[in-house]
Amino acid sequence: MGSTGMAGASPWGEVGDGQLRGDIETLAAAGLIDGVTTQWPLPWTAVVPALKAADLDAQPEAVQAAALRVLGRATRENRPGFSTSASLDLTNAPALVHGFDSLGRGEGQTQVALSYSSSTVSARLAVGGYTQDLKTGATKLALDDSYLAVKAGDALVYGGWLTHWWGPGWISALSLSNNARPMPQVGIQRLDTSPSTWPVLEWLGPWQVEAFLGLMDGPRLQKNTVFDALRVTVNPAPGLEIGLARTGEICGQGHDCDPAEYFQLNNSPTDVNKTNDEGVVDIKYSHDLWGVPAQAYAQLMNEDSSPITHSGTSHLFGAAAFVPLAGRPLRLTVEYADSISTTDIFSFASRIYGFSYTNGGYPDGMRYRGRTIGFSLDDDSRLLSLQGSWSDADGWTYEVTLHHAAIGTAQSAGANIVSPVPIKVNILEGRFSLPFRHFTLDLRGSVQDDQARPDHGFLPAVEAALRIAL
Repeated sequence: MGSTGMAGASPWGEVGDGQLRGDIETLAAAGLIDGVTTQWPLPWTAVVPALKAADLDAQPEAVQAAALRVLGRATRENRPGFSTSASLDLTNAPALVHGFDSLGRGEGQTQVALSYSSSTVSARLAVGGYTQDLKTGATKLALDDSYLAVKAGDALVYGGWLTHWWGPGWISALSLSNNARPMPQVGIQRLDTSPSTWPVLEWLGPWQVEAFLGLMDGPRLQKNTVFDALRVTVNPAPGLEIGLARTGEICGQGHDCDPAEYFQLNNSPTDVNKTNDEGVVDIKYSHDLWGVPAQAYAQLMNEDSSPITHSGTSHLFGAAAFVPLAGRPLRLTVEYADSISTTDIFSFASRIYGFSYTNGGYPDGMRYRGRTIGFSLDDDSRLLSLQGSWSDADGWTYEVTLHHAAIGTAQSAGANIVSPVPIKVNILEGRFSLPFRHFTLDLRGSVQDDQARPDHGFLPAVEAALRIAL
């Protein structure tokens, strides 16, 4: 869903396409590609060679169809030369919960993009307008998803406004997601995920590493704050994927811009560090249960430096199954996210409130342009989600999601940027994606029984997003 088949030239499979991600998971479960699937964007060079070498004739129909969709998408997006696209997204109320394949962040946005691809260089200039409230008419210029990427040996070096999703969750990612708009950044990642040939390291199996630095521009209390991010993902055994990540804030107004501070990991009352850091570990295990591909996953995010005690840990747990339905996998997902930090890693009876995305040294916290960089419901919130997603033979995708959200707590009233006072909201959402030859139409309808304050009461919402290949 989202930008299905309409991203234009790109060296990656990009964040936002639920069908593409489902296909990647299906192929990994079948053993046709490796199991490094939780670090997006995902370079095509990490997927395509293995698929081209695979014996697809020996695979079930659903796996063959997924492979052909992925190969077709990769071929289109790596076709040499220029391509153009345009998009328009309108809604009366943007989705409160922003998942992997969510649509717009505001009530209106439009964009025109010119893309270029060659064997060594990929680039996109995407220029658009974004408004949070159509009634005010205040529109901001947006260069979201513009980039320049260059192949340098076995690495891909890039700069631009790139959207990331780090973690196994389908509904939420705790430290880095698509909830906030992408910031200007420069980064590097591996072109493929093949195992290392070095002794001992080869035991880790296929692996990926990515690092980038971003500038947190826009309205902030502390100007020129730098966002740093590093993630390593390994696939040491069939079905097992482990990710380790660190994100942080450094430099900025009122802070010395000393690179050595990045390596100051200790943070205690007697030795306080000068950065704002988050450490993440996530694990996903996939296995066939009675012939049905299934996966269970967890993600833990520590706000403090200690991994076990006084860790300030947020949690995400989930499971998904890909059940055959009319020859196509129906993805059923249950996921729970909790950003009320536990004092120790699993001390659910002992909590630290207003801690997960807030920092005394950086009062803006882990937020960018008014939205949390990770979990879409911000500090001290809990979200239970049930989701079903299915695509037919023509690529039409149907998705239904039920959310129960508890946003904020009485212990930290005012700390949550989604709602200044605690609320509980139930949301029923339906999605419908229709890909055609030259355009894709996405439709969303939802109802919720309450709203983030200062608004109150029942809220129906509709959203339409049109993406056109020009």
